Amino acid sequence: MTVSDRWLLPDGVEDILPPLAGQIESLRRDVMDTCQRWGYQLVIPPLVEYLESLFTGTGNDLQLQTFKLTDQLTGRMMGVRADMTPQAARIDAHTLAQEGITRLCYAGHVLHTRPRHMLAGRTPIQAGCELFGSQSEEADTEVIRLMLEALRVAGLPGIHLDLAHVSIYQSLMGAADFDAATEAAIFDAMARKSVPELDGLLGECESGSPGARLRDLARVSGGREALAQASEILKGFSDDLDAALNKLSRVSDMLAESYPEVSVGFDFCELRGYNYHTGLVFAAYVPGHGDSVAKGGRYDAIGSDFGRARPATGFSLDIRALVSLGQRPCEIPGAIWAPADADPALERAVVEQRSAHTVVRALPEDAGVDPRNRGCDRQLVKRDGTWVVESLG
Repeated sequence: MTVSDRWLLPDGVEDILPPLAGQIESLRRDVMDTCQRWGYQLVIPPLVEYLESLFTGTGNDLQLQTFKLTDQLTGRMMGVRADMTPQAARIDAHTLAQEGITRLCYAGHVLHTRPRHMLAGRTPIQAGCELFGSQSEEADTEVIRLMLEALRVAGLPGIHLDLAHVSIYQSLMGAADFDAATEAAIFDAMARKSVPELDGLLGECESGSPGARLRDLARVSGGREALAQASEILKGFSDDLDAALNKLSRVSDMLAESYPEVSVGFDFCELRGYNYHTGLVFAAYVPGHGDSVAKGGRYDAIGSDFGRARPATGFSLDIRALVSLGQRPCEIPGAIWAPADADPALERAVVEQRSAHTVVRALPEDAGVDPRNRGCDRQLVKRDGTWVVESLG
């Protein structure tokens, strides 16, 4: 690497500079404050952990997204977190080990081996909430409500929410007699919403069979009419699928009443995540942005791998992405300029002003500098022996 190249950063990795850094930090604080007002307690998981805990119960996708390194103290393999949800599950199951309901929230950088899509970076600032200890529908709706509140804080317009239930896919696949390779191909085609590929894989399935129902279901998406179509396709298959469809209906009714400005749809190809979801899943979108801006769902299986089976549901979002997409006003107040003067009275005035305002103290090298170029709109000036604040005009 030449001297001129030393400043280069890896692809997908960036510095965040003023004023964007201030806007991101302001939103992070407001999202975390919102979560804590709902009773969620802040946790700060470590940036690296042993691979066994990072990957417990999460499936292969998360492993592919995780940078791996060797611990020089123990020789064991560690990973830089690519998702904080498994860390929250470990904290609930092992570190805290509380009885009853536990609500946790978090915010921090994660690192991905590859960006999620062409316009994404590899170092998202992930924030989210996890609710442990409840299998109830009320827990699911609380988490969805809180996610929508976080998006409202971010100033995102025109939110669309997709609902799905992964047990529908799991039940159909469990009843079908496919080999492992075919199952993997079907999952991949479903996740990419490739109907032609699914037709090729499932085209010979008999009418009414699990494969045929799955093929027909892949064509269904939209509003309430999509839910009715899915109910017809899955009619008579199992009580579990009826229960999943009824849950989707009740949750959508609740959201329509509480958040009439949010459009709600159903996508039965929805298999996003790291393969650890077990029930209701959801994702929020905004116009003009193809990827979800927030997503989550139920994942009841992870805690058992940490020695304590706990039902769980939660959501996560990327603070950096929300700032770029939102219409959130973020006014950064101007600072007060204090001249380079050795007067003890000036020092006392600076201390007093800093209790409520930003004060930039001039250094000898600042001679002749316009305070406006330092983000100041006021200055301390001496009038009749007293230092007072005046506008820079």
